[in-house]
Amino acid sequence: MATENGGPVDIIGNCGNGILVNPLDREALAAAILALLQDPKTYHRLRDQGLAGVRRHYSWEAHAEAYLAAVRPLPKRHVSIPIAPKRGQRYRDRALFTDLDQCLLGHEEGLRQFITVLQGHRKCATFGIATGRRLDAALRVLKQYAIPRPDVLITSLGTEIHYAPQLEADPFWHEHIDHLWQPAAVRRVLSRLPGLSPQDKGEQTPFKISYHYDPAQAPGIEELAALLRGQELTVNLIQSFGHFLDVIPVRASKGQALRYVAQRWGIPLEKILVAGGSGADEDMLRGNTLGVVVANRHGEELSQLVDLEGIYFADQPQALGLLQAIDHYDFFQRCSLPPAPAENPAAPLAEHPVP
Repeated sequence: MATENGGPVDIIGNCGNGILVNPLDREALAAAILALLQDPKTYHRLRDQGLAGVRRHYSWEAHAEAYLAAVRPLPKRHVSIPIAPKRGQRYRDRALFTDLDQCLLGHEEGLRQFITVLQGHRKCATFGIATGRRLDAALRVLKQYAIPRPDVLITSLGTEIHYAPQLEADPFWHEHIDHLWQPAAVRRVLSRLPGLSPQDKGEQTPFKISYHYDPAQAPGIEELAALLRGQELTVNLIQSFGHFLDVIPVRASKGQALRYVAQRWGIPLEKILVAGGSGADEDMLRGNTLGVVVANRHGEELSQLVDLEGIYFADQPQALGLLQAIDHYDFFQRCSLPPAPAENPAAPLAEHPVP
């Protein structure tokens, strides 16, 4: 006997091992119990069906087989990302990715020193920037502060990826993150809530919905996530600097974009140094990369990473903290230029990682 709410409905449906009752109906509960106690034949039949059903549907072997049955067809449907024509392709054995505002701006002398170090190692190190800014805003800042144009520019919180030299957008990334993305429905749900007001149009993109967030009035992030899930909307919610909230596709983020680039370019995560300073950088710092949190991080954001191996908390701010991490990890001392692989237009993506 089981309640007619929740999982027992499916279990009894699969196993045929019981009676479903309304848990709020006392008379129905009593009648079901008496029916089983007074009818040993029915009781034993349901018991035997339950044992057989558990072995068939809920054993580890059954679970593994169901999983394999679901994934076996996937390779046949897989379509590899085409290899783009080579454009001055560089083969490098490591990469440095950094946030823009928190990590490079704010300390003029530190930025100057960082640029000098970076320029001395461009032959063996890919340089990438991952920022919440839109592409046009990021380019203005790069020009204003004479920051070398990166090999990879991840913008709008990981919803856009651009490659040097022409900063062409990666169209396959757009196809990837568009999965389950329903921006109109997200706006409709969140428009009814207190403490959320849309940011200026200049902050909105097709894959990023940005709000001003008042934590004193708005629901908490977990509550917002649960509310959206209840409407069958799967998204990434990113809160940063205490009063900004961005909603982006579930497949998008700075960290996911960085790992996508690493796979395409064939750079091991263990040889990627990542710098961040706000909550928007958390998933970029987690994982197998080398990480640094600069001293000027916003408030207590990223404090939850302090005990993780592979994340260095610098005691210097902005670019000075990034330089500290370069020394801490001895990041450039063993830098080497790997040989370019042989030309093979038919090779899979992993052998020609540059888009």
